[in-house]
Amino acid sequence: MSDLLQLQVHDLEMEVLTGIYSEETHLPQPLRISVTADLTPPERFAPDTPLNASKSYLDLKHAATGALPRDVHFTLIEGIADHICETLFISDARVRRVEVRIVKLAIAEQGESIGITLVRHRR
Repeated sequence: MSDLLQLQVHDLEMEVLTGIYSEETHLPQPLRISVTADLTPPERFAPDTPLNASKSYLDLKHAATGALPRDVHFTLIEGIADHICETLFISDARVRRVEVRIVKLAIAEQGESIGITLVRHRR
């Protein structure tokens, strides 16, 4: 079995242009985005292991926030998740798998989580 390192950033709240209904297509929608990236870790993490032996959590946060184009309308939230996955795959060859969970906050009526989870593996 291979060792695995999972980096996680959860519950980022973003406003993103997404939706298929007329009331959704002109204004950004509030989303809650969580990202998990699987990497192959080094043999061991010693106390003095440098940051470049892992990956910065800020890279995951950036993929789900700053790397999302503000002027692009994503018809489906699946497209947003796919963009986040591709951003992480392109940024680091060690990323083996990415899981993105997106919750559409505007459609919750009683605090429930309504959304998707997309899992992509490096091809």
